[in-house]
Amino acid sequence: MIRIIVTSLLLFSISISCAQEFTKADELKGSITPERAWWDLQHYKLEVEVFPKKQEIKGTNTITYLVSEAEKVMQIDLQSPMQIDKVTQNGKKLKFKSNGNAHFIKLKEKQKIGETNTLVIEFSGAPKEAVRAPWDGGFSWKQDSNGNPFIATANQGIGASVWWPVKDHPADEPDKGVDMFYTVPSDLVAVGNGRLIEETDNGKTKTWHWQVTQPINSYGVNINIGDYANFGYEHEGLKGILDVDYYVLKENLEKAKAQFTQVPMMLQAFEYWFGPYPFYEDSYKLVEVPYLGMEHQSSVTYGNNYQNGYLGNDLSGSGWGLRFDFIIIHESGHEWFANNITNKDVADMWIHEGFTAYSENLYLSYNFSDEAASEYVIGTRSRIQNDRPIIGTYNMDNEGSSDMYYKGANILHTIRQLVEDDKKWRSILTGLNKDFYHQTVTTNQVEEYISEKAGIDLTEFWNQYLRTTQIPKLEYKYSSNQLSYRYVDIIEGFDMPVIMNINGKEHWIQPNAEWQTFENIGDIREASVKEDFYVNSKIVQ
Repeated sequence: MIRIIVTSLLLFSISISCAQEFTKADELKGSITPERAWWDLQHYKLEVEVFPKKQEIKGTNTITYLVSEAEKVMQIDLQSPMQIDKVTQNGKKLKFKSNGNAHFIKLKEKQKIGETNTLVIEFSGAPKEAVRAPWDGGFSWKQDSNGNPFIATANQGIGASVWWPVKDHPADEPDKGVDMFYTVPSDLVAVGNGRLIEETDNGKTKTWHWQVTQPINSYGVNINIGDYANFGYEHEGLKGILDVDYYVLKENLEKAKAQFTQVPMMLQAFEYWFGPYPFYEDSYKLVEVPYLGMEHQSSVTYGNNYQNGYLGNDLSGSGWGLRFDFIIIHESGHEWFANNITNKDVADMWIHEGFTAYSENLYLSYNFSDEAASEYVIGTRSRIQNDRPIIGTYNMDNEGSSDMYYKGANILHTIRQLVEDDKKWRSILTGLNKDFYHQTVTTNQVEEYISEKAGIDLTEFWNQYLRTTQIPKLEYKYSSNQLSYRYVDIIEGFDMPVIMNINGKEHWIQPNAEWQTFENIGDIREASVKEDFYVNSKIVQ
């Protein structure tokens, strides 16, 4: 997902403390409560019927789980105005108590450690309508130009529980995937995640059975409904043939055939930089929706009006942002970072958004040039606010600053300079996707992995850029044959090396908080910091 902040660049020289107040609801949603901790998700069987005219849904969710502790109360999340109608296990009706959107189900059966059990939840209601999807979540109830229903879900921030009962925390994903049975009026097509298993004609309605066999984050589960046409191709990828499918409004079929030629370019670039597409078993889909787009796993949604840029705009101001369709590239990049590698806590969502914003850079690097990639990512710095740290508050359903996107991308671009070996840098990125394949992770795991594989102690680097709003400033001065320099606006121990361009030649220096001098370099006519490093600089007297 992408959130664009169009304010002027604000740079703070001190760390900002976020004195945000949290509620019990934040804690129940954002933490691994005791009622969540004892059971491990295995599978969802999600059956939903959609009533477009009434803008309502009803359905059942059969939850299969593995017992890891012998507890008897289970937390399930479902947001108002949706309601749980009935809960059963082995045919026996169960009671539950609610605390806001968290519902605590009291089980009758003794839960034995190591056993696999199922629970059936019936639910119904008029789910929250998204006003500005994908930035607020819920259902989008729209129409195409011919008056046909055009409906989709998007719920990254607000959570999947805005429309179906679920264990709504990113730390636990169903190990064996999800089976989705979506019933809609017979003249419409319902598209879910994964592969289409069966289409059943019920007369006035049709049921579309979609199946994901791999782990999936709950917000990645989606339903899209419209007067769709389908086309696709077989992509020859690193793991063999990848089935690629497109579902677009019939009225936009020819536009899609032209615009979606960028998909094979994207897959080639990302498989080069990140490794094999993570969900060959479940295929890749691009699905047109009535909002901008979202990274739903194996069902990436698209609403960029069949044009390059971000709704026709270049977010970098470099010109390179108009050389690709932002939504195709960005949202597909999330298949590696968000869907393959998922944050355990949304406080670490920079793992999703920073790496995926950086994927835009790598797409340009692969398909155009390193110079294009550099100009693009440097151009996006104008959108960084440095209003608060990009890591949020843990266990409170709290994301960090929206700077997680382009500050995150510039952090990674800077590390590429420090590694100074693109073969090694590529091995780090592919290694992340291999070693954390289909896992939920913490920022500490990612930080330590990159530091270890790069062979660089990045402790102060991570703390400076992820946990403060300070951007290191290099102060320097030069005379005829010497350069003096130091860092300000840094945490204790920060001493990242940078490249100085001196008279057109590159020289490595390693500043810290103390003044240092680089001597015997001849007559210095000009000196500047290489722009690829995300630092501020100032010539002082």
